[in-house]
Amino acid sequence: MTEAPRSFLDVTQSVTGRAWVDRLDAVAARNASAISQRSGLPDILARILAGRGVGIDEADTWLEPTLRALMPDPSTLTDMDALADRIARAIADNESIALFGDYDVDGACSCALITRYLHHFGLEPQVHIPDRIFEGYGPNVAAMDKLIDAGASLIITLDCGTTSDGPIAHARQRGVDVLVIDHHLSDHELAPATALVNPNRPDDISRLSYLCAAGVTFMVLVAVNRALRQRGDTGLPDLLQLLDLVALATICDVVPLTGLNRAFVVRGLEIARRGEKPGLAALALAARINGPLNPYHLGFLIGPRINAGGRIGDAALGTRLLAMDDEHQALAIAARLDELNSERQRIEVDAVEEACAAAEAEIGTGEGPPVLVLASANWHPGVVGLVAARLRERFERPSFAIALNPDGTGTGSGRSMPGVDLGSAVIEAVETGLLPKGGGHAMAAGISLRSGEIGMFRAFLAEKLGASVSRARAASALRIDAALTARGATIELLHGIERAGPFGSGNPSPVFAFPAHRARYPQIVGKGGHVSFTLTSDDGARLKAIAFRAAGTALGDMLMRDGDQTLHFAGSLSMDHYQGREQVQFRLTDIARPPR
Repeated sequence: MTEAPRSFLDVTQSVTGRAWVDRLDAVAARNASAISQRSGLPDILARILAGRGVGIDEADTWLEPTLRALMPDPSTLTDMDALADRIARAIADNESIALFGDYDVDGACSCALITRYLHHFGLEPQVHIPDRIFEGYGPNVAAMDKLIDAGASLIITLDCGTTSDGPIAHARQRGVDVLVIDHHLSDHELAPATALVNPNRPDDISRLSYLCAAGVTFMVLVAVNRALRQRGDTGLPDLLQLLDLVALATICDVVPLTGLNRAFVVRGLEIARRGEKPGLAALALAARINGPLNPYHLGFLIGPRINAGGRIGDAALGTRLLAMDDEHQALAIAARLDELNSERQRIEVDAVEEACAAAEAEIGTGEGPPVLVLASANWHPGVVGLVAARLRERFERPSFAIALNPDGTGTGSGRSMPGVDLGSAVIEAVETGLLPKGGGHAMAAGISLRSGEIGMFRAFLAEKLGASVSRARAASALRIDAALTARGATIELLHGIERAGPFGSGNPSPVFAFPAHRARYPQIVGKGGHVSFTLTSDDGARLKAIAFRAAGTALGDMLMRDGDQTLHFAGSLSMDHYQGREQVQFRLTDIARPPR
């Protein structure tokens, strides 16, 4: 019998409507004590590890993830040997190679990885990143013809291609080999590629399904290095120097930060902090980042700027920037991406406002649909994924945002919540003929449809996912790792906590409760409607704090109206680097009134 979660601070309903529960049940609490005793770790760090399912014997590996310990033989991936041998032969024979990538960060990083690898051998591949609006996701016949007509004898698709039967069959008929490196979910009908490496293909037993495309691409390069070495080649590229690109994609694609991904990100951040790649350095400068690069910088400051090119500008800008070594060109492209990101933010604000109003009208005073499916002719196709993410965050349910075109077609993007497999539902909708095109993975999906099909798609999702959404929402209580005070939230404590990172999908940031504190000097700051304040305790200790996008919400209203009252606060800690000085910052997630 499963033990019911234990209440934390007796909070049964916070200002956001959630109960607060202890992340650790009785078994995990005993595990935390054992980890602390055996490893000599502080109690809070031991609680964080135990709360993420880390066993007593796994603590050291979790805190010090290494490629040597966590990366399996690349040959465990189905088709890997055939694919790696074909790339090795193309390099040895000095063939003309073309890359076809996706227009997001994962696709850009994957293309940049292969491009940089080929540059080592003096090869300059053609690179095609499709236009999101005019070409859509994945290979198309016209683009394949363009690459072949320009001389390509080998085409490699990256972060796409698994289900692109027609375009890949067309290229093969023209006598060109096509290799697919991907990670998206697929049905049993795989594209007729020369070789297809995808840990999510049905016959793959590698247990690496959690990798993003750049992670799979890195595994491919390890296998290619081995194949070239077997051919007698020496002076091969140092692949470890490419891990900053793998880390960037791993964080931005929101794949689980567990297993091999942890080693990719930890080692990749070390490489990124050296600032040796002009593209990343230029983006950090454009984003006005202070202090050493961390997962937040990659996911929320650098990643969106790369994505901006694919959303509303030139989709190939990100790949070119990450693959180049010219500092002056890198600064120019980074500045352009920064401009596009600002424009994207303006477009997004208007779309989100309209979408939230539509969602509130649809939900009304009741429970509303389990999955939001909203559409508008006013939305730019490049921001629908961001709109869906905002809807998912605000209304706590999977959401789709669809941009309608004048011809009656629509392009949409969906975002899900833990425990609800959106990608599989979309693939089933395509298989049954409900959607003409769609795909994705558990947490995100993309679709194409006609406006008249929206109602049927909405009904299909409600029937297919209703039960799993209900279970996921019922389990959405805020899980607290430990209680702290403003005085106890020190730089030393945060450095210790960061040893359990990087935090993100699959390894959530620790959530701390601050009992009986006050919010002083609240004020709305920034374009996103953030609320900054100072968290204070009765002993006079102060902690810099912020609630992101809280203005106009129940959370923000309580801060502005009742912050000077004694309240319970919950959120995460981060390091703020201001004028070269480290300072702990509290990021608010929730507030509760102390039970009377």
